[in-house]
Amino acid sequence: MKTAICLHNATVLTGYSTMHNCAVYIKNNQIADVYNEERFKNKKFSPKVKIVDVKGAYVMPGMIDTHIHGIGGKGADDADYKSILHMSKVLASYGVTSFIPTCCTAKEDLLLNKIKAIVKACGKEEGANILGIHLEGPFLSPEKIGAQTADGIYPVSLPLMNKLYKAGKNKIINMTVAPELKGMRELALFCNEKGIILQAGHTNATYQQMLEGMQANIMHVTHLFNAMRPMHHREPGVVGAVLIHPEISCEIIGDGVHINPNLIHLLMKSKPLSQIVLITDALYPAKTDLSQSPELYLDKCFYRKEDNVINGSAISMLDGFRNLVNWGVPIEKVVRMASTNPAQIMRQQNKGLLLPGYDADVIVLDKDLNLIHTIINGQFVKGKA
Repeated sequence: MKTAICLHNATVLTGYSTMHNCAVYIKNNQIADVYNEERFKNKKFSPKVKIVDVKGAYVMPGMIDTHIHGIGGKGADDADYKSILHMSKVLASYGVTSFIPTCCTAKEDLLLNKIKAIVKACGKEEGANILGIHLEGPFLSPEKIGAQTADGIYPVSLPLMNKLYKAGKNKIINMTVAPELKGMRELALFCNEKGIILQAGHTNATYQQMLEGMQANIMHVTHLFNAMRPMHHREPGVVGAVLIHPEISCEIIGDGVHINPNLIHLLMKSKPLSQIVLITDALYPAKTDLSQSPELYLDKCFYRKEDNVINGSAISMLDGFRNLVNWGVPIEKVVRMASTNPAQIMRQQNKGLLLPGYDADVIVLDKDLNLIHTIINGQFVKGKA
C-alpha cells in the first residue's frame, strides 16, 4: 500500500545543499517536492497524508553501501538468499536504504552459488534495496591478497567471467580486479560491454599499469590505501594514481583503523568530492555478539587470529557517517560520500538525492546523528512513526 508522507520542520540535506525549516513531501514512492515551512503551513493535505514533525532533525537521502560482505551475523559468503534478506532488514535499522552485497573470493562452484543466492534474494527485500552484486575477485593479485581466500584467486579467464555473468543474470554491478594481470584488457572490454563497473583493488599495479587500466575504463578503486601498492616518491603506484588523477573515484572505509582520519582530509584536498565513496567493508559478525566469532574483534575491525591481518570492518554506515562528522568533515559533504556519490558512481538513476522524481529512500537523523526514521520506497520500515 502506497503512503503519502510529509516530513516537516526539518533541516533537509538534499545531497547538494542544506535547507533549513523545510518539508519533504513523499508520494507514490517518490520525492514529490521539497519546500519551505511557510509553504507547508499554507498547503492543504489530504487526510490520507501522514504528517510527521521531525522537530528540526536532519532529513537526508538514505545511505547506500556499495561494499559490504555482511552484518548481523549473516553475509553474502553464506551462499544463502535468506542471509541476504537478513542483511536487508538489519541494514535498514542503520540508515541504509540500498546496498550491494559483496562476494569474497572462493572456488568456482561456491562463488557461483553465492551469486545465485543474491539473485534469488533480489525483489524479496523487507528492508534495504538490493541493487545488485559486487564481486571482490576472483581476478586479484596473489601479492595483495589481504584477507581474501587464496584458492579463490584465478588467472584472468573470459570463459570463467562469462559463467559468473550468466549466473548473475545481469545483476553484477561492480567487480574488483587487479589491473596488472595478464588478459585484463580483454576482461575489461567484456565487462564494459555488459555494463559492469570495474574497480582496482587487491592489486600491486604500478602507476603505469594503473594508467593502462584507466584506458580500459577501470576508473574506480576499492578501499583506497588498503590491499594495494602504496605511493612511493619514485613509483606513485595505485595510491599515487588516485591522488594524481581527479577522474578516478575511490572507496574509503570510515572506521578510523583502515585509514587514518587525517588521510581522509588529505584525500578531500586532492580529489573532487564527487569521487569519494564511503563504505563499510563490514563482515557478517558486525553488530552481533562477537564471543563466538572466528575473528578477533579489536578497535572497530576484525583481525584474523593467526596472523593479525585485518579481515574487514565491524562498523555500520551510520557509524562511519558519525565518524567523518566527528573528524571535522562537514555533514553536507558526508551526505555526498554516503548517499549521493555511491548512487551516481554505480549508475543508479533516481537515487541518492532529495529531488522531485527521485526514489523516496529517506532517513531522519536527530542532531546527535541518531537514527529516528528509515523510509524505503516511500514506506516507513524503521523508526518511531
